Amino acid sequence: MSETYDFLFKFLVIGSAGTGKSCLLHQFIEGKFKQDSSHTIGVEFGSRIINVGGKSVKLQIWDTAGQERFRSVTRSYYRGAAGALLVYDIASRETYNALTNWLTDARTLASPNIVIILVGNKKDLDAEREVTFMEASRFAQENELMFLESSALTGENVEESFLKCSRTILNKIETGDLDPDRMGSGIQYGDPSRRRTLQPRNADGGKCPC
Repeated sequence: MSETYDFLFKFLVIGSAGTGKSCLLHQFIEGKFKQDSSHTIGVEFGSRIINVGGKSVKLQIWDTAGQERFRSVTRSYYRGAAGALLVYDIASRETYNALTNWLTDARTLASPNIVIILVGNKKDLDAEREVTFMEASRFAQENELMFLESSALTGENVEESFLKCSRTILNKIETGDLDPDRMGSGIQYGDPSRRRTLQPRNADGGKCPC
């Protein structure tokens, strides 16, 4: 039986090696912690259908390798991404310091309109924390990012990270700020028969002529 959904969003999970990106993806897709996690080589992929504001949305999620030697490979996957989780490890100042580079890549290679949420992972390692919540929150504010802290180990805020990002994309579609028909938007309509009912409305309440 084929899956039915209203929209498909292309997502990226980006950030330095060792921040727990693969574990976040695994926790979101499988609902459990990935015990035998090793560094991603190139790119890993996962997908899941979620309910966002009454709409059924399929997330296609590309988990990119954080090691420098794979940067040239993973950059090709940025194109046409609608959303991204930008991940650092709250117990590693080094991964936090690298955020600006990852953010620049995402906005340059994916799209200036990409919706990004900053995720401070490994909240379970609070005793070893090197980056404060306030510091990261300030970085997020300065760069117009959403922000939360999560734990791939306990599952805290993992689901919420993807949902929050998806809700923002959906809102932008509904206001007409994002156009699923635009090439490289990272958004596709799911069920073609429902496409007309899902198209954004213009200011006077009519269907958007785009």
